[in-house]
Amino acid sequence: ASDPEVAPWARGGAAGMAGAGAGAGVRGGAAAGVEARARDPPPAHRAHPRHPRPAAQPSARRMDGGSGGLGSGDNAPTTEALFVALGAGVTALSHPLLYVKLLIQVGHEPMPPTLGTNVLGRKVLYLPSFFTYAKYIVQVDGKIGLFRGLSPRLMSNALSTVTRGSMKKVFPPDEIEQVSNKDDMKTSLKKVVKETSYEMMMQCVSRMLAHPLHVISMRCMVQFVGREAKYSGVLSSIGKIFKEEGLLGFFVGLIPHLLGDVVFLWGCNLLAHFINAYLVDDSFSQALAIRSYTKFVMGIAVSMLTYPFLLVGDLMAVNNCGLQAGLPPYSPVFKSWIHCWKYLSVQGQLFRGSSLLFRRVSSGSCFALE
Repeated sequence: ASDPEVAPWARGGAAGMAGAGAGAGVRGGAAAGVEARARDPPPAHRAHPRHPRPAAQPSARRMDGGSGGLGSGDNAPTTEALFVALGAGVTALSHPLLYVKLLIQVGHEPMPPTLGTNVLGRKVLYLPSFFTYAKYIVQVDGKIGLFRGLSPRLMSNALSTVTRGSMKKVFPPDEIEQVSNKDDMKTSLKKVVKETSYEMMMQCVSRMLAHPLHVISMRCMVQFVGREAKYSGVLSSIGKIFKEEGLLGFFVGLIPHLLGDVVFLWGCNLLAHFINAYLVDDSFSQALAIRSYTKFVMGIAVSMLTYPFLLVGDLMAVNNCGLQAGLPPYSPVFKSWIHCWKYLSVQGQLFRGSSLLFRRVSSGSCFALE
């Protein structure tokens, strides 16, 4: 997810790269999924000494990993450090993908569209794909330019990981067993609701604490549009934002991100739960395998619906901050995130940047071309 990329990994899912649907996001891309899972180490599970737990069925919660004592006991600090390091590596590898996506989100199209044909043989205009866009950035800034804004993003993700780990220690999650029998649907649903509420609490707290660094990272990246150098280092950026916008300047775009996270978690968990409980019969030989992939498919599907929250949140983070990317002709000065949402809806641009390979020019598109 994302960012802290949204804890729900599929939020920016691989569907964005495949262009599978107008709303398929890249909230970090497929790699961000690994990153989000890396930031959320699974809780340890305990079994009664006299009554060992039977083999657990796939849980309806997101696929964080196994049970066992991976993040428990004396190895907890080491395990958390490993998750931070793994998350940092995946963040660095996926950064060029998110960098290009953000520039597309703000409407920066430095290269004109080209004429092509769709599957029906009709002529359509296609905007440059991710690879063409990345090559353009390399031509302008060199290969190092693909990693503009990486430092605050690494700090944001590390802070999110530490926050989630600390919250799990202070508020340890209860053990939740998946109930797949239809007769136990009420009990099973209560457990899913309890677990989702716990995940939502952790995601919202980690999002709020890491959002200021997310804002700085976004602004560092969009400086590519106007070739500015207003936001250079993390400390200097903090000083500029506080001086010009006050404390609230660090939290612009937070509300749509939080709403997107909440909708994604509840939608993904509940849909996966009902499908596993009602549509997947225990007598089916491949029931376990199907249940293990239900959350993956639901994550991609729900990410398509929640992508506009991501887009609006990112646009608000750079809007009217003194950078060309947040001012006309790229963007009006928005009064609120609702104003931004309505504007994009009228323009037919609520899913702008959701696909990075096959980018058709819509009839209502209006880009600032160099």
